[in-house]
Amino acid sequence: MKRRIVVRPAAESDLESQADYLAAHGNLETGIRFYSAAEETFDLLANQPEMGRATEFQGPLLAGIRMLPLKGFPKHLVFYKPFENSVEIIRVVHGARDIESLFEE
Repeated sequence: MKRRIVVRPAAESDLESQADYLAAHGNLETGIRFYSAAEETFDLLANQPEMGRATEFQGPLLAGIRMLPLKGFPKHLVFYKPFENSVEIIRVVHGARDIESLFEE
């Protein structure tokens, strides 16, 4: 069963800022390819929501969050939470960031 994808505002902002960064420091094509890779990865998660790795974040609100590298951009990580009928995309961040601090905000 294909689940509905819900992209949270923080993840939308992550996608926009990363695509802008890649376009400015690489080229426009790379920024566009980043968005396409995100769509492709989200589509994979809609069909196979358990394919990512479980995270070990502390706290009840963070329970069940999974992580999957963005297809074609392996240093960028998609953090998401699968539900019965949907998958929530929580954040999309570069792996070099302080990941733990992002989820304390």
